[in-house]
Formats: sequence, C-alpha cells, structure tokens
Amino acid sequence: MIRFLQPWWLLALLPVLALAAFYVWRQRHRRAYAMRFTNVDLLRTLAPKGLGWRRHAAASAFLLALVALAVGMARPAVDTREPLERATVMLAIDVSLSMQADDVAPNRLEAAQEAAKQFVGELPQSYNLGLVSFAKSANVLVAPTKDRDAVTAAIDGLTLAEATATGEAVFTCLEAIRSVPADGAAGIPPARIVLLSDGFRTSGRSVEEAAAAAQAANVPVSTIAFGTDSGQVDINGQPQRVPVDRLALAQLAETTEGYFYEAASVSELKQVYQDMGSSIGFRTEPREITQWYAGAALLLALCAGGLSLLWSSRML
Repeated sequence: MIRFLQPWWLLALLPVLALAAFYVWRQRHRRAYAMRFTNVDLLRTLAPKGLGWRRHAAASAFLLALVALAVGMARPAVDTREPLERATVMLAIDVSLSMQADDVAPNRLEAAQEAAKQFVGELPQSYNLGLVSFAKSANVLVAPTKDRDAVTAAIDGLTLAEATATGEAVFTCLEAIRSVPADGAAGIPPARIVLLSDGFRTSGRSVEEAAAAAQAANVPVSTIAFGTDSGQVDINGQPQRVPVDRLALAQLAETTEGYFYEAASVSELKQVYQDMGSSIGFRTEPREITQWYAGAALLLALCAGGLSLLWSSRML
C-alpha cells in the first residue's frame, strides 16, 4: 500500500489538473472554429488526414509526466517489514567514590571505562547495547540501542557520586531489557548483563535479591572486579580503605551463570555473549519510492517529446 510522507505536496496536482482542463477546453474551441471554417480544401492541408487521436498523444504524455512529478513531490512510500535483532547486552558501571582509587592505573573508574569501550568495540553490531551507571541509585544512561557512538560517549561522560547500589544496578538493567520492543517476537530478548565494580554494596536492594531476579529472568550477570585490597581514597579529607568485594561479585556471577573476572581482556569478555543466541522481530518501516515516480515522469516526458517530433516535427 502506498502512502505519502509529505501529503500536502499533493496540492501540486491542482495546477496540473487546471492545465489539463485548459487543454480540453482549447481542443473543443479549436473544433468549433474548424466547423465554421468554409474553405474545406485549405482545411485539409492544415490538418492532414489520419492524424486523429495522435494529435493528443504527446500532450497526454506530457500531462502524465507532470502528474508523476507532482505525486513524487509528496514522497510516496511503501511499508516494508525489516528484520530486527533483539538480543541485548547491558553494561552497568560503578561510579561510586571508591572508584577513584588509583591502585589500578590510572584509577579504577578510568580502567573500567577503557575496558567498557573495548567491549563496545568488540560486540557484534547487530546486538542492542545499553548503559547503566550506579552509585547511591542506578540510572539508565543509554537505553538498548545499536548506536555504539551514543554508548561510548556516555561512558566517557561518567562522573563519580556517593554510595554503591549494586543490586539496584542489576534490577535497572533487567527493566531496560524488558523495555526492548517485542516487534512480533515472543518473550523478552536473549540478554546479558556486564557489571563493572569494585564491590561493596552500601545502598539499595541486596546483591542476593538482584541475583535471584536475574536468575528468574534467565539473564546471566558477568562481573568484573576493579581494584586491590590495598585500595585507598580520600573522602572529606579522610583516607579510607576501599578493598574489593570479590566474593559478592563472584557469587552474583555464579548464581546467574555468568562469568567473574578480575582483569578482563577482550578475549575473555567475548565469552559473555558467545552463547547468547538470537531473537528476530520485525519492524515496519516506510521505504520511499520517489525515484519510481521521477523515473516515470522522465520516461513520459521523453515519450511526449518523441511523439511530438514524430508526428508534428515539433518538440511539443
């Protein structure tokens, strides 16, 4: 079914119809004049016998060319069903104050940002990718999308805040995964969560609750621990030790059948999505066919010119 992306341009048909009406009126007026013409022999020399309907062929082709151009200006389109991969990976990055510790060069947060960007670069382009940051609460910075530049820019823009809500990060990722449009496919898409943190939860729902929710949703959570037991940061002028909670991160990954890493290389991170599978939906998108109308107008204009030259020795 054809629809128009800018239907108001169909008003361009009005002057074309006016021109067609004028042509019909003019032909009738010419016929009336011929009826009053008394010199029949001279009339036959002016209008050779047998021209008949051919007199109107070139003009008709020209008018049809104008119609095609006018319709083309309204940007005609047809709906097409485009396959859409729904498989989704959510990145969750800890931005708590402890992530400024420099026991991992240059510091924990920058190391996590670099690892995250490497992961973004390696993830297959067909997968959706989203980004969540978490401190005292968790926030979706980029909803699941295939726009890798948007995710990379959001990773570069991360800023530190107080507290660590690890459990909330997982719950927020699960909500983002459920928001991926079904597009005709059944259930939630195949999904994975990759959580980058230095561990200790200080806010929000527990890691155990989050692990149970992810397990129930069949969404593995892979965790990457950044930092060492000797990590230290200055908070309000006071030095504080910020060791890594490897046990909590490892248990979260184990419960959900994900992977736990301390130093994640690109090759290791590929394991996160290797067995994720696929879920294909379909999205209806308009495909513009203006070029069809432009091509038809060109052919009709060429026909009009050719017929006019063939039968009257004039272009039009």
